[in-house]
Amino acid sequence: MNKLLATLIAGFFAAGAFAQATPAKPATPAVAATPAAPAQADAKAEVKADAKAAKEEKKAQKKAAKEAKKDAKADAKPEVKAEGAKVEKKAPEGK
Repeated sequence: MNKLLATLIAGFFAAGAFAQATPAKPATPAVAATPAAPAQADAKAEVKADAKAAKEEKKAQKKAAKEAKKDAKADAKPEVKAEGAKVEKKAPEGK
């Protein structure tokens, strides 16, 4: 049993030493990233501005619709009151 353990341990040390062997040629350093092109940055700013304009336009449309709904509701209230005033109560006819 001792001989078996000694053989296994020696085998693991040999495998570890073999796995750590230096490579044949050294690794090349990574190439530095190129900075973004100015045209790409301009395009990004333009897209951002377009999105902001679209958002503001949508907000304005929503506000206009809300005001129109409010005006329509305000106009409808006096008409309802006027119709209510025109209704006359009739006295029940003779019993």
